[in-house]
Amino acid sequence: MSHPFPGLEHLIPADATLQKLAGGATWGEGPVCLEDGAVLWSDIPGNRVLRWHPQDSTPDAPFSVAVQPSHFHNGHTRDDAGRLYACSHGERAVLRSDDAGHSWHSIATHHGDKRLNSPNDIIVARDGGVWFSDPPYGLIQPHEGYGGEQEQEGCWVYRLDPDTGAVEAKVCDLLRPNGLAFSPDETTLYVTDTSKSHDPAGHHHIHAYPVSGNDVGEGRVFAVVDPGLPDGIRIDAHGHLWSSSGGGVQVFAPDGTRLGVVDVPEVIGNLTFSHLEPYLYIAASSSLYRLPVSVRGARF
Repeated sequence: MSHPFPGLEHLIPADATLQKLAGGATWGEGPVCLEDGAVLWSDIPGNRVLRWHPQDSTPDAPFSVAVQPSHFHNGHTRDDAGRLYACSHGERAVLRSDDAGHSWHSIATHHGDKRLNSPNDIIVARDGGVWFSDPPYGLIQPHEGYGGEQEQEGCWVYRLDPDTGAVEAKVCDLLRPNGLAFSPDETTLYVTDTSKSHDPAGHHHIHAYPVSGNDVGEGRVFAVVDPGLPDGIRIDAHGHLWSSSGGGVQVFAPDGTRLGVVDVPEVIGNLTFSHLEPYLYIAASSSLYRLPVSVRGARF
């Protein structure tokens, strides 16, 4: 019998099947796994954060609502201490929760003396630095934010210093920076550009930037994702990049070679690896999916 995911034999078990865990979202984004085995993910237009847990899910009620209104949460992540982070379109802020998502407070709202656009995706490095992208989607899409005027000169990727709280622009050469991920050794920062979503001449590719300490060097095109857009991305422990797209989860080798595709019946917003069990969780349009994998994620 042939492997169900050609080219991905070393990354996905031969008996793996894609499982739909829950439906009912308007547009799913930003999944993150919690210590108790639950998964939180955003329903951005629904203005809520959803929660799935294997012990609580039933056919009639596969998920619960964790936060509503969420002020249009998008990306989520966690740090080594288990604290949660979120990007809020509505509050134009980066948020943190110290109590498993029950309450949230702002940790970044401005760059310089100007408000952020609408933070989108977020990762936390091992040194505690919080990196986040800041395209304008919550300003220009009424169903994903409260609107408002863009105050920043561009759409950049920032680092929030964990000690001083300073917000510093690190990547300024992309039109619409979106998904973020670090290589396992954190010497490469991957950033997606989803500017094609609103401009036919825009981009749908992934850039790779060398990182030394907190300094970011000149980027290069790592991969072009087609069909659709490389919205959310994650890196596994061996350095493979797993990207959302309009045609399944596309998996790339560390050198940018596309290895294969996991077919998913919906357009994918974002994805994450579980740190507890060998699963990949996928937020795709209206649904949350789970796929058994043979690798662990490099980070959250």
